[in-house]
Amino acid sequence: MPTKSLTISKLSERKARASRIVAYLKRAYPKPKSELIYRTQFQFVVAVILSAQCTDKVVNRVTEKLFKKYTTPADFAKATPAVFQKEISSITFYRNKTKSIISAANDVVKNFNGKVPQNAEDLQTLHGVGYKTAHVILGELFSIWEGIPTDTHVRRFAIRFDLTNNTELGKISKDLETLVPKRDWKYVNNGLVLYGRYVCSAHKHDCRAHPLTKLYPQAATRWPKAR
Repeated sequence: MPTKSLTISKLSERKARASRIVAYLKRAYPKPKSELIYRTQFQFVVAVILSAQCTDKVVNRVTEKLFKKYTTPADFAKATPAVFQKEISSITFYRNKTKSIISAANDVVKNFNGKVPQNAEDLQTLHGVGYKTAHVILGELFSIWEGIPTDTHVRRFAIRFDLTNNTELGKISKDLETLVPKRDWKYVNNGLVLYGRYVCSAHKHDCRAHPLTKLYPQAATRWPKAR
């Protein structure tokens, strides 16, 4: 059930709108794929942790060199915190992310035999990995879509297209999972992220001609504050 009560008619209206939005996303972005660059599974985990409140472009610039030095969970677990901080210092919140990455690497080495877990429950035991991150990892690495990750792009469009009454990322995920059939969950995060990057950016602008706004014209006047 959604996290806030809705009338049957309102829920039905939202499901219909979500269906039209997802149909567009499936056509426009048929193969969900992150734009983060990585070579090993744990490198992707690291890249996703680094990407919190930071652009993929900046993360990829940093990891281009970083991932030549660190490949496996054991490599990251052995990293010297002070050195690692300097290596990622152009990333937002680099001190906290250093702690999370090294701790997560140790968790994977000690608790999962050096392999990235393949379920959300185990992934969320890793430092720096919450609901959103866990489901991004599952989808990208294992093609497992057990939830809809909500980041700033997904939050923005969920509010703009009146698919939720909530502002918290976790609650928005649950609302979207109620509206969208599970078979289509994989298209939501990836599709809205790419749409937000390359079609309809976060700054206020005239987007009436944009494909999704045409599906819900009211969105042209709805500009939620960033968090």
